[in-house]
Amino acid sequence: MTNATGFAPRAVLADRLRTQGVATDAALIAGGALFTAAMAQLEVPMWPVPITGQTLAVVLVGATLGARRGMLSLLVYAVAGLAGAPFFAGFTGGLHALAVPSFGYVIGFIPAAGVIGWLARRNWDRHVGRATAAMLLASAIPFVTGLPYLAVALGTLGAPNDLQSVLAAGLYPFIVGGIAKALIAAGILPLAWKVLGRR
Repeated sequence: MTNATGFAPRAVLADRLRTQGVATDAALIAGGALFTAAMAQLEVPMWPVPITGQTLAVVLVGATLGARRGMLSLLVYAVAGLAGAPFFAGFTGGLHALAVPSFGYVIGFIPAAGVIGWLARRNWDRHVGRATAAMLLASAIPFVTGLPYLAVALGTLGAPNDLQSVLAAGLYPFIVGGIAKALIAAGILPLAWKVLGRR
């Protein structure tokens, strides 16, 4: 059966597990949140937005778990961090993260995981070409929430928050790294499918 897009939704990597059910889904969601927290600690400190491994984690979690579980995993990551778990960059957490200029990107991780998970169910994670396009699209989504949030936060701090200043602080330094992380993910996922196909 195909949907309105003409693609037949199929299994994502997590669906290849032998055991399925609520407990498995909960473990996968928690594991995705913990993986994202670990990748957040791969950090190049910069102000106002550090370079981290979070974006790579987001696309891998979303594609591996699918849209629903991927979004829930990143929601758990954000809520746990705000509740005080040391999940954010620099092993930070707590409600004060809402005042950090880069928090808008964390908000954007949730829909980014949803989009890449939706595409993965339509086999966009199985071939390098389409996987690259999917990863680049998903990697761009956090900027949709991150840049406006950054602009407001910079203005609150009395720092320049005109369009050029916001782009210079929150977009330009991340283009090359974002492309590199998308390419890494686009290489990992098709390889994982090939390995599973041999078993």
